[in-house]
Amino acid sequence: MDKSLPFPDYHDYDRRERPVTAMAKDFPPDYRTGPHQHPSGQLVYALYGVVVAHTEMGRWVVPPTRALWMPPSVRHELRMVGAVRMRTAYIHAEASRQLPPHCSVMAISPLLRELILAAIDIHGPYDEHTRDGRVMRLLLDELRQLPTLPLRLPRPAEPRLQAVCEAIVAAPDDKTTAQGWAHRLGVDAKTVHRLFVRETGMTFGQWRQQARLLAALERLAEGAKILDVALELGYASPSAFSTMFKRQFGVAPSAFFDQ
Repeated sequence: MDKSLPFPDYHDYDRRERPVTAMAKDFPPDYRTGPHQHPSGQLVYALYGVVVAHTEMGRWVVPPTRALWMPPSVRHELRMVGAVRMRTAYIHAEASRQLPPHCSVMAISPLLRELILAAIDIHGPYDEHTRDGRVMRLLLDELRQLPTLPLRLPRPAEPRLQAVCEAIVAAPDDKTTAQGWAHRLGVDAKTVHRLFVRETGMTFGQWRQQARLLAALERLAEGAKILDVALELGYASPSAFSTMFKRQFGVAPSAFFDQ
């Protein structure tokens, strides 16, 4: 069933001449924005719930305590996992030049979180020398120094590799090896490995692992138990899954949403 809803009314925010504007929007489970883009850069942050973003370059999973930075004019679609309380900051194209030129997931510091919430309450033009102007400048300063996080799944452009990747995303527990995929494609395993590195910057094993871990984030956000998620994704045990999860994200899955 198509669960797409009309786009949120963001046009009053993403086209202003001010360096920063911010808006609050709550979404029901499984909401999809449909493909769109903004003339401003966009910081997507959810107080609650998980956002999955799709662009031509890949797929990003954005849980609470994280935010997705998208430069101006990046065509994207957002999907909500569970109910989502989104808080978005739009950064004017001129101010965006000092931010990353590519989409990236960032850790949200407690200070930036409060600045985003404060920015939502700032309406109308503001003078840079007022309290409102200082809030917006500090928001930009804080955003510029945030570390990026490995929550991206690169999307290859090569058609054969796209088919492989789509199959893995659809069934992350599939244990087909690179040799097995090579056989299906009518090429040798070295070709599969070479294509993955060239197209995604990852080996076949790294890409499949990342696909599984991002799928795990979505399932955990939906309230699934760690045991169930580990088995669904093809791990031999919850401990094996937790070890891999902590190696990639720095914390155990049980603590990820509590940071």
